[in-house]
Amino acid sequence: MSSLPSRLSWPRLAAAAALLAVAAAVYWATAPETLATCRPERGSVVDAVYAAGSVEPTVKMPIAPRVGGRLAERLADEGEQVRKGQVLARLDDADLAGTVDELRARAEYARSQHARIAALAERGFVAAGERERSRSELAAAEAALRRALAQRGYMALTAPADGTVIRRDGEPGQYIGPGQAVFVLACCAPLRVSADIDEEDINRVRVGQPVLLRAPAVPGTVYDGTVADITPQGDPVARSYRVRVRLAEPGALRTGMTVEANLIVARRENALLLPNSAVLDGAVWLLAQGRLQRRAVQLGIRDATRSEIVRGLAGDETVVLQPHAGLRQNRRARPAAR
Repeated sequence: MSSLPSRLSWPRLAAAAALLAVAAAVYWATAPETLATCRPERGSVVDAVYAAGSVEPTVKMPIAPRVGGRLAERLADEGEQVRKGQVLARLDDADLAGTVDELRARAEYARSQHARIAALAERGFVAAGERERSRSELAAAEAALRRALAQRGYMALTAPADGTVIRRDGEPGQYIGPGQAVFVLACCAPLRVSADIDEEDINRVRVGQPVLLRAPAVPGTVYDGTVADITPQGDPVARSYRVRVRLAEPGALRTGMTVEANLIVARRENALLLPNSAVLDGAVWLLAQGRLQRRAVQLGIRDATRSEIVRGLAGDETVVLQPHAGLRQNRRARPAAR
């Protein structure tokens, strides 16, 4: 008989456990949730188009020979400042030198012959036609000499303007073909930045637009620029358009450096701002008097970290920093300790 009360106590224990589980579920369902919060702040925000680019000279002039030959002497190298007319390299002109000497001798002979025949013609010893023939032969000889001298002059590569040698190809003894660039000269204008803009953003870019630039090679420095021109035809493979940026001051930037460009579309001062994480599906969650309230907001400019609130907030609210899909209207909540 002593086992009967023990058998009767098991249903009671099970019922008590069920009641405890229900009470715990109710408690957890109604207990205030602890949430990280923030307050809107006033500040400046920028809407910008991002692009990657590189520094390049505004004017690049390839320097190449008009005639082919072996490179005999190189008198300039990359990075050197050169002056207009300075000889940068010479091609081997030994063959042309012999040709020039031969043609010069022919021209001298033709000149002396013409002088002799002209003197005889004045005295009536030769016909006038003979004098004209000698004059023609002299003119042909002198023209051939000038042509050879010009070709010999082409064997010296000279700088067409003041500038900096940014590229040099060819070694002494190497054959250089006609039109093959031996040097590339940057001259006549300051450095600029060339950047590729995604075709989805190109309609937000205009000439004269301000640009902020940063170069990994020059950390901590921001350079100002302006959109100078936009190529009218895009690259259908890369789906981008080339934009060139005029630098206000090149500073420490050098040709070939990579840069990150932000083309400013709009800028707001004294804007009401929230972290991007506080906005969920076009709304924010407010914590007021221990209860959650969902409020729709109108967004303005949005950058990498912050969003401008155009309408919906006064600025003194407490906003949930990282709302999640499980939040419910009027649910109890409390701010997390900061």
